[in-house]
Amino acid sequence: MEAQEQFREYQRLEDFEEDSPPGEEDLLVHVPEAKNGFACMVLSDFFELVQFLFVVMFTTFLFHCVEYDVLFANKPVNHTHSGTSPDRNKVTLADAILPAQQCALRIQESGWIIFLLVMAAIFWLYRLIKMFCNLLSYWEIRKFYIRALKIPSDELCNFTWQEVQSRLISLQREQPMCVHKKELTELDIYHRILRFKNYMVAMVNKSLLPVRFRLPLAGDITFLSQGLKYNLELLFFWGPGSLFQNKWNLQPKYKRPGQRLELAQELSRTIILLGLANLFLCPFILVWQILYAFFSYTEVIKREPGSLGARRWSLYGRLYLRHFNELTHELQARMSRGYKPATKYMNSFASPLLAIAAKNLGFFAGSLLAVLIALTVYDEDVLTVQHILTAITVLGVLVTIARSFIPDEHMVWCPEQLLQCVLAHIHYMPDHWQGHAHKLETRDELAQLFQYKAVFILEELLSPIITPFILIFTLRPKSLEIIDFFRNFSVEVVGVGDICSFAQMDIRKHGNPQWMSEGQTQASVYQQAENGKTELSLMHFAITNPRWHPPLESSMFIGHVKEKVQQDAANAPPAQQILCDAPICSSILSNESGTAPDTLLASVLVHPVLTASGLPTRDRRFAQPTTTASAAASVLASLSASQISSRPQGLHSNSSLYTSDRTVLQQSTMSPSESQIQSISHLSLLASEFASAEMSLHAIYMHEVHQNQGSSQRPLGMWQAADMSPHQRQAPGPVIAPAIGVCALVDGRRRNRRQKKGPPSRRRPPHTAQAAAEAANTRPSARVLQIFIPGTDLGSCFPQRQRFQKILVCAWLV
Repeated sequence: MEAQEQFREYQRLEDFEEDSPPGEEDLLVHVPEAKNGFACMVLSDFFELVQFLFVVMFTTFLFHCVEYDVLFANKPVNHTHSGTSPDRNKVTLADAILPAQQCALRIQESGWIIFLLVMAAIFWLYRLIKMFCNLLSYWEIRKFYIRALKIPSDELCNFTWQEVQSRLISLQREQPMCVHKKELTELDIYHRILRFKNYMVAMVNKSLLPVRFRLPLAGDITFLSQGLKYNLELLFFWGPGSLFQNKWNLQPKYKRPGQRLELAQELSRTIILLGLANLFLCPFILVWQILYAFFSYTEVIKREPGSLGARRWSLYGRLYLRHFNELTHELQARMSRGYKPATKYMNSFASPLLAIAAKNLGFFAGSLLAVLIALTVYDEDVLTVQHILTAITVLGVLVTIARSFIPDEHMVWCPEQLLQCVLAHIHYMPDHWQGHAHKLETRDELAQLFQYKAVFILEELLSPIITPFILIFTLRPKSLEIIDFFRNFSVEVVGVGDICSFAQMDIRKHGNPQWMSEGQTQASVYQQAENGKTELSLMHFAITNPRWHPPLESSMFIGHVKEKVQQDAANAPPAQQILCDAPICSSILSNESGTAPDTLLASVLVHPVLTASGLPTRDRRFAQPTTTASAAASVLASLSASQISSRPQGLHSNSSLYTSDRTVLQQSTMSPSESQIQSISHLSLLASEFASAEMSLHAIYMHEVHQNQGSSQRPLGMWQAADMSPHQRQAPGPVIAPAIGVCALVDGRRRNRRQKKGPPSRRRPPHTAQAAAEAANTRPSARVLQIFIPGTDLGSCFPQRQRFQKILVCAWLV
């Protein structure tokens, strides 16, 4: 009886559920994870309606119910005290507000206001009906959680996604919810939740969506606003005339190759109609965007003027950097980890001219502001002077903005290391960025993924104007390519429906031989995912879901990666030696959190710098120079070696890859007796953190192996070779240690004489840290390498009698 009740709950849930039409992941069981339960979801939808109603009514009130001449004291009229002299009475707010009858008469006399209010009322009623439909769906989901999954509402926030997913799989075994499959896998759940998201990620990966443009003065830019993204999803997935006939299946006619030209023409007509509809609604949407931005950001700008200079991951960046089958909360956690190093990298590019201008502007504005503040403190009547508060506010904003353009005088410019830290978290990076982190072109391209908040606001304001033209003139010519994409890259999975074939992470169909899948893939260039998306997505999913049993081809690739890691780890220092320098590595990386996974990652990134510099380790012996890839391989091999023999009972033991919650670092900081006392939930969170660090190590390792295989000759997915600058078209050599950058060459007083005497091959200093280290080992009197750490006395490291070149290897990540 209980099983039948659980099945009925699931059936009712299926009837109400929609597959993320507005771009939210509100499918099946992921709704409470995304919005924290039934009450939060209902309140969120309710206050959205109240907020829209407030903006419309308050704006109408400000335009037609306020007499501004009275408010600004330009008109000596006092409605409340008409019998007294206006010179002896202060103007109150009630004096400036018109009576209700006069206000209503003003509104009735304006035809445009009546029309706008009618349009707003229709839209508000549509949102109200939608809220009630969502309410029924949320209620069914709530009952499904309580009755089928046995998760009370008050304890929902304490459950992780892995625990909810585990209960779903167990429920499928006990009472089949999906009648077409006996076993429900983790990948099936992800496919159902991320059906449309995976299509969007694949289209961005294959450069199918028209989001990159070249303007005459601005150069290459990307544009993907919320409005454009909404229109694309409306066109492809859930709108009238979309390619999908329901939330599960693609329309059959789009699967047949015989009518591709007719279907392309039909899609082209649909795009034109959608573009014309956006053009017609442009004035109304533009007015709403301006009003919403004004009410949302004005107070924030006044309180924190520097907030517009803060950065955020753009919508395009989130699609470009997103793995296949990556949930929103997983993506958000990964982007949050990469926010700080990305901000440091972007801030490391400081313009000297702009800094000088900002210093002088801040000085002049600050001087005027100081005088006004001093006068106000001396006599508060100064505030009654007209526009004095406005002047103080504007000067304060100017000072804050000027300070944001002045770089930190203690900052050391080491872009290669910073970009390597960014890669550890975002997992994707175009090939031509490697070795060119100091170039402005690389910085500008990363800015397209990591944009200013002011740029985001500007894009949203311009979206109603730009979106119709993008749809009509840029997207419409791609109709045939879109039809071919959905036909060629859609596959039907039993019990799941039609999904994007890239989401299967099939190495044989979509792998790239230059991303460690050589000999395992049969994909053509058209079928290959760009930038190693298939390989990295597979590794991410296998690490995030250790209980998942991948197919044969995927298992072979994972085994190949693991074997390659073991081979590289054999020629690398042991993990204990790398991790023993964790404190100094954390200091060099400016790691403020100090958590175990962050310390693990810091050790891998900085260890090549320490060994190349000749800095003594804990045992006071000079370590052999190593690379970031070999250091990552050594730690990854230790993760594989530390198996579940000492794991507490209750944790899963059928991991398909590495054990993320058992590392050498844990063994050095936690005794077996202490680990047995740890709770299962604490170990689950710790495993999640170590899984993130493990994936970061895989991303660094796979990118460096890919670079060593000469991947610069392959076509780029994000920035095409035709759009690259001349220095980017040059094929970079194998990157030995991306985390090492030579910052300065100084004290070469005898270099000119040696160059004149020596052969041409010896006239140039080594360009890489490994070459410099080899030179230091073979000729001790010719080169000295030093780690630049704040507080180090350079003079004490180099005696006066030594007259050789000093090479400073920058390892300080500020």
